[in-house]
Amino acid sequence: MNGRLIAVPMSLEEANAFVTHHHRHHPPVRGHKFSIGAQIGDRIVGVVIVGRPVARLRDDGLTLEVTRLTTDGTRNACSFLYGAAQRATFALGYRRLGTYIRADEHGASLRASNWREIGKVSGRNWDTPTQGRARVPTTEIVDRTLFQVEAAE
Repeated sequence: MNGRLIAVPMSLEEANAFVTHHHRHHPPVRGHKFSIGAQIGDRIVGVVIVGRPVARLRDDGLTLEVTRLTTDGTRNACSFLYGAAQRATFALGYRRLGTYIRADEHGASLRASNWREIGKVSGRNWDTPTQGRARVPTTEIVDRTLFQVEAAE
């Protein structure tokens, strides 16, 4: 087995199974536009799941969002997956790809993949029953940092 990372297509079911086993603080997602696995030899070492933006105001038809990215700790797998997601997003005609990370995470893999920090977002509960959107929190409420990469014009 050589140590070279390669990108492989993943079904949402396959990607979510990896998320369930490896992600530190998030459950699987409900939907996606596409998912990509990072593979070494015959072993999946990470997955990225890309879908529509969770925040309604970012869902403009030209923007996608990395909704989950997790690895088994393999060196460079995060940067590899961010790059693969970026290339696939732009190949499909989308203009922007964003993701939120916890404020206590450093974002080195994003910066290494030429993403830029857009801003900070205060943690909040998405439960808004008075507006007809009652939700049960699936993760702890923490501040986040938004990163984004844009297609070259």
